[in-house]
Amino acid sequence: MKRLLVIPMMLVSIAIFVTGCVNMKAEATPIMPENLRIQDTEVLSLETNAIGVQIYECSSSKDDLTRFEWKFKAPEADLFDRAGNKIGRHYAGPTWELDDGSKVVGELKARANSPDVGAIPWLLLNVKSTSGTGLLSQTKSIQRLNTVGGIAPPEVCNPAQAGEVMRDWVAYYYVIQYLST
Repeated sequence: MKRLLVIPMMLVSIAIFVTGCVNMKAEATPIMPENLRIQDTEVLSLETNAIGVQIYECSSSKDDLTRFEWKFKAPEADLFDRAGNKIGRHYAGPTWELDDGSKVVGELKARANSPDVGAIPWLLLNVKSTSGTGLLSQTKSIQRLNTVGGIAPPEVCNPAQAGEVMRDWVAYYYVIQYLST
């Protein structure tokens, strides 16, 4: 509930982040962990910034049913091009869907802690499936980098909060690759 009070600050932060991301270049990325590097046969097909939330739900621990914790449920984010135009969305699956009708569903291949301790991890995802004939139709891998925010609530949840959902603002940068022919 406390997080609802920060909505005005989040809107200001989002505006600042989008402005900064419009000018972001891949070279600005901090040193890439080796386990998140793509194959040499893959080439860049899309760079996009994402702004949205990471959704967490209070539920019992699978190891101890009497202990409750915030578990990641799904992402919800809009995707933006370098000019700041909304070009698609990112949601559970994990799924990326562009306004051109193309869609890709990924699966985790590797992760690395963000250099920012208050941010969700960086990821490398392989593609499980694609649909449509647009830009994402040939995607083979996706990197999530330069994350800001999105971590699970620091407060411990309890049985009275079971099923309660919390959303934490997040921003990140995606590099979407496809296999060169």
